[in-house]
Amino acid sequence: MVFEKVKAILADQFDVEEDSITMETHIQEDLGADSLDVMELMMTLGDEFDMQVDESEVENLTTVGALVKFIEANA
Repeated sequence: MVFEKVKAILADQFDVEEDSITMETHIQEDLGADSLDVMELMMTLGDEFDMQVDESEVENLTTVGALVKFIEANA
């Protein structure tokens, strides 16, 4: 399941418990990600799900739910 993989990646990258991550979790506000963290995350997700994430899309991917929906639609 995409959500489970995304949770594992986020938990590892931001050193948080997987159980604390929900579809409503905000990547920057709740996980403390800065713009460099977000770009690194997008590269990791691109590798994991074999897809390209266009930089113009990144600003729309603010929550875990938005990330999951994007991956499901593009991977």
